[in-house]
Amino acid sequence: MVDSVNKTVEASGEVKPRSVRVVLMALMIAMLLAMLDNMIIGTAMPTIVGELGGLEHLSWVVTAYTLATAASTPIWGKLGDMYGRKGSFLTSIVIFLIGSALSGMAQDMGQLIGFRAVQGLGAGGLMVGVMAIIGDLIPPRDRGKYQGMMAGVMALAMIGGPLVGGTITDHMGWRWSFYINLPLGAVALAMVTAVLHLPKKKSQGKIDYLGAALLTVAITSTVLVTTWGGTEYAWGSTEILGLILLGVVSVAAFLFAETRAAEPVIPLHIFRSRNFTLMSVIGFLVGFAMFGGVLYLPLFQQSVQGASATNSGLLLLPMLLSMMAVSLVAGRITTSSGKYKIFPIIGGALMVVGMYLLATMDTGTSRLVSGVYMAVLGAGLGFLMQITMLVAQNSVEMKDMGVASSSATLFRTLGGSFGVALMGSLFTTRVTDTMVERLGPQAGAAAGAAQLDAASLAKLPEAVREAYQHAVAAGTHSAFLLGAFVAVLGFAAAWFVKEVPLRGAGPAPVDAGGAADAAGVGKTAAAEPVAR
Repeated sequence: MVDSVNKTVEASGEVKPRSVRVVLMALMIAMLLAMLDNMIIGTAMPTIVGELGGLEHLSWVVTAYTLATAASTPIWGKLGDMYGRKGSFLTSIVIFLIGSALSGMAQDMGQLIGFRAVQGLGAGGLMVGVMAIIGDLIPPRDRGKYQGMMAGVMALAMIGGPLVGGTITDHMGWRWSFYINLPLGAVALAMVTAVLHLPKKKSQGKIDYLGAALLTVAITSTVLVTTWGGTEYAWGSTEILGLILLGVVSVAAFLFAETRAAEPVIPLHIFRSRNFTLMSVIGFLVGFAMFGGVLYLPLFQQSVQGASATNSGLLLLPMLLSMMAVSLVAGRITTSSGKYKIFPIIGGALMVVGMYLLATMDTGTSRLVSGVYMAVLGAGLGFLMQITMLVAQNSVEMKDMGVASSSATLFRTLGGSFGVALMGSLFTTRVTDTMVERLGPQAGAAAGAAQLDAASLAKLPEAVREAYQHAVAAGTHSAFLLGAFVAVLGFAAAWFVKEVPLRGAGPAPVDAGGAADAAGVGKTAAAEPVAR
């Protein structure tokens, strides 16, 4: 197998599809590791709290992982650009596996939170590594052929994660929710080591430690604001306002530092490309809508429609299948035609319509109707998910592929954080207000019912149960209405995308809306780093 991959470059310099698929299989396993983890752990959390205690620190099990992932994402991208993609990618897998093993051995909640942060540091390099390596190996013009594979991995993680997590927790114990990463990671390590061959790099520049530190502070304060705002602390509290001020100051200091760094963590010149900036904005908005939808759709179906929490992954099936199918079709069309501007526009429109339709759901909405609404949203996401990354990578020079991939991933992650926080704040406020309207003083008895499943709801008095179902429907209405408004901004931004020919389609002229220079756009696959 190694010999076949070592012969991936023909005389023309093109990468053989069969060899690319072998490499992609290894990359998809690593991608599955990063995406599957949170889905599995979410199902195991009640059992973990039951054994380790520390319920008051429960949110930090997720927050520590998210913070470490977001903060390390741009740094992994820059390290790959400077010192080589393969080495940094393998290192991130090893760190992720060490964090997984330590998390499985945790003896108290404090240890688990710390080890989850280690795991998150590795996870930050997994997604960026996958995207950047794909950007190195496959010209943008040909990348559409493989979009369905990436969308399929995402669907598999979202559908299978909760099911696998529940099964593992029930039959093997919660620690195996972390240990399950070890055999998967070992396979990914072995395959990547054996089949991936990229030119080695050795940068003469120094790592931008100041920029990395300031960016970490900025990202941390932003994520904490969106995590704690309206839940741990009031939005107008000293803690939240202090974090906002810290975030603003650190962003300003980071931008200043990057203009003077020899090897900036995020080179600001990449934002001179209109397409790259637009894709960053659209990616942020896509993350906002997608993560909010994934969070509140199962809650609506469990609380209002009486679905089982055990099958929560299957509840998203209409959205995920639609997203996967559309992504595959859009990728094929992009490969055959080289055209892509229409897809962000269609995707933005469908996302607006899908979010609005979800906002119309109430206690009388059937599962079939909500499934159709989810499919519309999924189609919109399918047009946007991979195209945003493809256009972002096509808008920079090859030497900036890592930071372009990490920046696009970071904006999507931050969009998800903002989406969950703001939608969650609206949802909680609307649920509380509706309960008070319907029950008056009795609303206090159901104050803790914000996450009730179907079995718990059945034990409530009928009046309280009906009031809560109406309250959840009202809460999701407000959350999805906000999502629809945000999607409108994404739809508007998509109209300003400029159709710059994709690399691999032949030489192309350059202008302000496209790539940084002629060398960055006109190069074909033969001139780019490929497997050798």
